[in-house]
Amino acid sequence: MRICIPVNENNGVDSTVCAHFGSAPFFMIVDTDSLVCKAVVNTNQHHSHGMCQPLAALKDEDFDGIVVGGIGAGALNKLAAANISVYKTEHATIRETVTAAKNNQLKTFAPNMACSGHHH
Repeated sequence: MRICIPVNENNGVDSTVCAHFGSAPFFMIVDTDSLVCKAVVNTNQHHSHGMCQPLAALKDEDFDGIVVGGIGAGALNKLAAANISVYKTEHATIRETVTAAKNNQLKTFAPNMACSGHHH
């Protein structure tokens, strides 16, 4: 399985999960079996609240779902409209998040869990 995780830096599986999807400097595409990571620069990182274009930087990437620490309702709705599954992680790193994913411990991100702003 390949998952996309918004991260604060490009440190492979030791990268820390960004607290807010749209403001992440990078999106890390991770193969959960091999732990191979591909960093994608978030070209839409700096945007006004509610103006996130979640698929702009990811349009050419292949992944099965997105795992986030936090995400706004607008971005969540746009991903849902594109039939992309979004899951919630409470783990600090990609490595911990992948372990949780493999153990089916990630919850589907529900609309009532959405952030109300970039600083939550």
